[in-house]
Amino acid sequence: MSQFDQLHRYVFDKANVRGELVQLQKSYQTILAVQPYPPVIQRILGELMAITSLLTATLKFAGDIAVQLQSDGILKYAVINGTHDQKLRGIARWDEAVKELPDSIEALLPKGLLVITITPEEGERYQGMVAIDKPTLAECLEAYFMQSEQLPTKIVLKTQGENDNAMAGGMFLQVLPTSSESSSHKDHPEFNHLTALTETISASELLELPANDVLHRLYHQEEVTLYEPQPIIFKCTCSKERSAAAIAKVDKQELLEIVKEDGAVRLNCQYCHTEYSFDAIDVESIHSGAYDQPNATQ
Repeated sequence: MSQFDQLHRYVFDKANVRGELVQLQKSYQTILAVQPYPPVIQRILGELMAITSLLTATLKFAGDIAVQLQSDGILKYAVINGTHDQKLRGIARWDEAVKELPDSIEALLPKGLLVITITPEEGERYQGMVAIDKPTLAECLEAYFMQSEQLPTKIVLKTQGENDNAMAGGMFLQVLPTSSESSSHKDHPEFNHLTALTETISASELLELPANDVLHRLYHQEEVTLYEPQPIIFKCTCSKERSAAAIAKVDKQELLEIVKEDGAVRLNCQYCHTEYSFDAIDVESIHSGAYDQPNATQ
């Protein structure tokens, strides 16, 4: 089995701290292959993908998380959706008229927001947000955890390469929540010590070494329990059935006019660019409630 596209959870046996490590390759490259993203947008998508994978691991229920950046700047939005079982997809939109993009997120996303939406399969949806007012997405997310959960958190994000050679990864440390402890960093010297060790990791170490080697290199003087890894894949949730449900909300005559002019009603998934086509018979069937999707063909 490849060492990549896996999420690893671990705990420190003698510290009230848990950790996660993610290494992305094929799943990340699949997202980048959908359209020609500029290098800085590729990097942001890689960091967002690592963030989303790390956050889905914190879910205690079946559901999904969307991590989105939004602004009125050059980068209009970027989003990664992830499920509790590590199926990820994502996309970004930017002002393509700008030929030279700045490297900093603050310049790309002026007055931007980082929005986290948690949607359980059962229960109420939750949304939290934090301003993008720090130099890195990792620091913005750390601020989010202090703001929303009052838990000291350390996040490290790394990317390298582009397109077919792109890799992304991340590490997540967090104090385990207990009712009796303070949320202040100064009250957790063991967390501060582990944070200092984690910050020494390089991109090449995190992205090229097996997880066991990364943890040994960082924490060889600590006692660490590493759990079985969880595989990560790119998975789009689009389908012809969902597309049919969408066009069922459009006036039938309007749809038939489109078929008359273009030969079919065509819907294109923004995440994976799969196209779903519907002819006049499909339109009539959808609006009569008798639509059947033979073999889920596209």
